[in-house]
Amino acid sequence: MLTSVVFSIILVAVLIPTDRGRVFPVQPDHSPPSLVGHLVVFTGKLSTLGRKDARALVSRLGGATADDVNAKVTLLVIGGEGFAGGASTSNKLKRVEELNQQQGLSIQVLTEEAFCELVGQPTPSALTRQYYATRDLLARYRALREDHLRYLAKYGIIKPVLKTNADTFFAFQDLSPIKQANEEMSAGATFRSVLRTLLASRLGQLAFDFRLDAAPAKIVALQPRAPKALRLESAPPRDTEKAEDYFRQASVLDDGNDSTLDQAAALYRQALECDPYLVAALINLANIHYTHHEMVEAQSLYERAIALESDFFEAHFNLGNIHHDLGEFDEARRCYDDALLLNPYYADTHFYMAVTLEKMGQSHEARPHWRSYQQLAPQGEWVELAREFSEGS
Repeated sequence: MLTSVVFSIILVAVLIPTDRGRVFPVQPDHSPPSLVGHLVVFTGKLSTLGRKDARALVSRLGGATADDVNAKVTLLVIGGEGFAGGASTSNKLKRVEELNQQQGLSIQVLTEEAFCELVGQPTPSALTRQYYATRDLLARYRALREDHLRYLAKYGIIKPVLKTNADTFFAFQDLSPIKQANEEMSAGATFRSVLRTLLASRLGQLAFDFRLDAAPAKIVALQPRAPKALRLESAPPRDTEKAEDYFRQASVLDDGNDSTLDQAAALYRQALECDPYLVAALINLANIHYTHHEMVEAQSLYERAIALESDFFEAHFNLGNIHHDLGEFDEARRCYDDALLLNPYYADTHFYMAVTLEKMGQSHEARPHWRSYQQLAPQGEWVELAREFSEGS
């Protein structure tokens, strides 16, 4: 059992005393990690690194390693997978406790989590938050075995993002074919037939190409608004009444029918010629560019709309979709945050926020948005997906 000699590492300027009365500074988190002057011993099975790699890491950081505990040791690291046979302690840990108690030494005992933080390695808990471990996937998808996942990876249907000493991790995008394989095998299909189906479609029916499914939020009606943009004396005259008339004509044609979109776009442009500050026309025109995959034009119009009047949630949401499509997930998240502040009841914003957070490896933060999507769109297209991910693993 771990005693009080187990410490959590806080990455600030901490001094670790040694048996010779010297101290070795643990580097703050903004400095390169260093183990100069430390003699490190490992016990138990490590989760993240193999024993050989762990020793090499200590050496690269200026420290040294030993196989057994002695009075010169400064750090004992306990592997996250525990001890052989499920034991609660090890001979090395017992020896450290004896030396600390009987000889007054200060050999520090670190969990693998704390050691990883100390040396700048991804911690076991960080990996499980960011990715999906094989053991967790097998617990969730009961029809699959570990060898099934290996075959899916061998044929390129899924792709591990990393392998550690204890597990193999996959990204959010890999969950679609894994989920499909589990469902088909649960229904009685053989793995060979499932593999053949997945090979034919590569990523299965839930390919997670969300850009193709995203529907930009549209302004459907004009509302009286106090002017917010700065108007220069040299600004062109505005014909608000005529601009609003063009907007209404465009809205009738802007009904999702591809054959009338170009006419709608032309009328939105005419509206903007009459009133360059008609934000609703800017947003809907940007939507048409977005539908045509003209991302540069759409992004420019959304950004102009936000600069003129920042309280249209539609502009923030649609701009977030563009950043998501471009793989700019931090920017997408900021846009969805802004959209939710203005309108927390738009289900699609929660959905795309959840997807973005999953792709960023932040599943815990995504779960409230999966739940909100379920509540706001109980008959929505992705409600089953949201239900699964909101439960977590």
